[in-house]
Amino acid sequence: MLDVVHLVKHFGPLVAVDDVSFHVPVGQVLGFLGPNGAGKSTTMKMIAGFLTPTGGTATVCGHDIRTAPLAAKRQIGYLPEGAPAYPDMSAGEFLTFIANIRGFSGAEARKRVAHIAELINITMILPQPIETLSKGYRRRVGVAQALLHDPAVVILDEPTDGLDPNQKQEMRLIIRMMSTLKAIIISTHLLEEVEAICNRAIIIDRGRILVDGTPGELIAGSRYHNAVRLTLGIDIDASVAAALAGLPDVVDVEPVSDAEGEGFWILSASGNPVTGEVAALARERGWPVTSLRTERGRLDDVFRSMTMSTPQAPDRVRDEKLPV
Repeated sequence: MLDVVHLVKHFGPLVAVDDVSFHVPVGQVLGFLGPNGAGKSTTMKMIAGFLTPTGGTATVCGHDIRTAPLAAKRQIGYLPEGAPAYPDMSAGEFLTFIANIRGFSGAEARKRVAHIAELINITMILPQPIETLSKGYRRRVGVAQALLHDPAVVILDEPTDGLDPNQKQEMRLIIRMMSTLKAIIISTHLLEEVEAICNRAIIIDRGRILVDGTPGELIAGSRYHNAVRLTLGIDIDASVAAALAGLPDVVDVEPVSDAEGEGFWILSASGNPVTGEVAALARERGWPVTSLRTERGRLDDVFRSMTMSTPQAPDRVRDEKLPV
């Protein structure tokens, strides 16, 4: 569905995107992650034909975005950051306008607007001017215009931004429902969203891809993947940590105090959980254990380690919101 090949974007001397390549097939929901200014929005704008690449290209359903832009754009549904729309139009007027731009008119346009409004659950606000809508409803109208023409490739920049928890759940269900027949890219700062709806994730920083894999593969790279969390109902002293550190295969013992209680993270050298060994030691020492569990891993831990591991290069753009 979508092939991104060696995309590069310069804003004068600043490098916003630096040799980015990836492929998104049908049925895949790709989470596009990175800190502010990493190049996410700039990459998506180039794929959507909104920005002209300095180098490289993107092919959408066989159409090169540089040499056949109209054919490529017909296959794309795009929600830009901020979900821009004409504020003096009603939501219904705006969606009808988008339908007309997409080549639909009359009964067909009305049918598509009614269908997408029902799907996104915005039928009740169609008569309202967009400028009177909450941020969440403006976002949903933006998603509706991106999906109205039933595109093969969907590019959504922060689709759940401004939505309340119930609305976020609805939007995630919609994305999962349509993902079997489409290639979808979602830019998000919500790491739990990646785990909830994405079957692949890319972390980008300073314009370059740092890691590309399934959410499970990324989580497996977490420092706390298969770490054991032990919480005790006693005052903890140095002897407890020393006893845990003396277990075979234990490489580190980290004290932790949070809502779960006072305890330790116990990390193994092999990456395998040492839950049984810790439980046996606790029984032997008579420690009152209040909880003992194995941590799956933390995507936020992987994200921080990947994006904070190297200093910022002076020639990288940190603010994607540059004038076009």
